[in-house]
Amino acid sequence: MTIKPLVLLPDPVLREVSRPVERVDDALRAFARDMLDTMYDAPGIGLAAIQVAEPIRMLTIDLAKEGEAPAPHIFINPEIVASSDDRSVYEEGCLSIPDYYAEVERPASVTVNYLDLDGRQRTMEADGLMATCLQHEIDHLNGVLFIDHISRLKRDMVIKKFKKLAKDRGGTRTMVG
Repeated sequence: MTIKPLVLLPDPVLREVSRPVERVDDALRAFARDMLDTMYDAPGIGLAAIQVAEPIRMLTIDLAKEGEAPAPHIFINPEIVASSDDRSVYEEGCLSIPDYYAEVERPASVTVNYLDLDGRQRTMEADGLMATCLQHEIDHLNGVLFIDHISRLKRDMVIKKFKKLAKDRGGTRTMVG
């Protein structure tokens, strides 16, 4: 079990566009396990590889509630290929922007193509929280944060706060252990 340090706002790494995964192999599967361990430890329900400073197009999601058996999903090179006209609003948070939450409006359902850990092409049709989480994490892979979906005034206030916190703490990475 390896817990990776989280990249925090305002680290410019979070604005990078992640590159496609070229090969699904044992090293990538081990990294996926590390991502899940990191996500569970945080704790969170979704994590993009860029949030642990690995700019590849991979993400993990587990929407199991406390007391339920884990239900991890790994998405490699995910791509939204369809989204509904219907909209939904969820209060979102982010492991890279700790303790800040805001309501974000997104398409209520999406269809996502991706590779699984065996390198097989898969398609998922998602709605509800899974659709929101997929859009949030895929945004990360494109250098977009959930605060980009809120008003500029609120976003600027959040960024200013996290710049000050980074200065006070001496960096934009969490400590491990």
